[in-house]
Amino acid sequence: MNRTRYGLAFTTALLATSALAQPVAGDLDVKWNPGAEDCAANPQPPLQVHRYDATTFILRQNPCADFEAPLLYLLIGDRRAMLIDSGAVEDAAAMPLASTIADLLPEVNGAPLSLLVAHTHRHADHRAGDAQLAKLPGAEIVPIEPEEIVKFYGFKRWFEDTVKVDLGGRIVEAIAVPGHLRDHLLFYDPNTRHAFTGDFLLPGRLLVGDIDAYRASADRAVVYLANKPVTAVLGGHIELDANGEPFPSGSTHHPNERALALDIQDLLSLPAALKDFNGFYSKYPNFIIVNPVRNLLVVAAGAIAVVGLTIWALLRFWKRRKARATTATA
Repeated sequence: MNRTRYGLAFTTALLATSALAQPVAGDLDVKWNPGAEDCAANPQPPLQVHRYDATTFILRQNPCADFEAPLLYLLIGDRRAMLIDSGAVEDAAAMPLASTIADLLPEVNGAPLSLLVAHTHRHADHRAGDAQLAKLPGAEIVPIEPEEIVKFYGFKRWFEDTVKVDLGGRIVEAIAVPGHLRDHLLFYDPNTRHAFTGDFLLPGRLLVGDIDAYRASADRAVVYLANKPVTAVLGGHIELDANGEPFPSGSTHHPNERALALDIQDLLSLPAALKDFNGFYSKYPNFIIVNPVRNLLVVAAGAIAVVGLTIWALLRFWKRRKARATTATA
């Protein structure tokens, strides 16, 4: 990439944003590479980059590189850039994340812009790329331990505070939304008017870790965004096809995939959906709510019941056979 030409576009975009005090119009019209059932026979680039605007990029890791196919978001300010999540693949040879990000970062005063690597939450498919990104000049990785997250961002009241990350001419806000995990964050970017929701809300399976916390977080997110313009809600994965049906868990092929963006109505509908959640599996037009632990327990209980019934049937058969043998001998 031509850094000089990119730098001019970058500066122009920042000046325009400051002058107009309006969000820069961007492009969410993108068709992501679908992966394949046979990845070896259908090679595709491991990483796809979509330019939303001159200072905002969306990156998607191919389902063949990792079935989680996570989405990452690069937000560029005039003093530093922020990458929300680092994906599911650690190996730079298999996933050229650091080199791709380095090419997207403009130079300021002859040096690449510094990078802050943040996470929506600590699951490995959202932070595996940290190690290779840490090698970039000026890179800073937000810690993953809850206590260190609180300290880094300056939360005083974890669930009540809104914290701000100043990128220079671009301030990104964050609130805590536990429920999927207790360390989950939601980020809001006034420049694009996008809410970045990770696994808290996405077009796919919302995996519930703590239902009470999830419900409280949904209420909190609605209140937080009530008076903010939201043009798109962007999650960490796409797991539904265009008809709203989920791809099989672990699938490396996403044919006819639905669009990434949800809208504010999806977020506004989340508290009621969680309130009505049956505790196991509830399907809605643009997301599915699942409690994987409870479902696993049900499966395990079913398996134990089947084993128990089998043992009971075998014992009963053996006793009857023994009784018939005794009667025949008599």
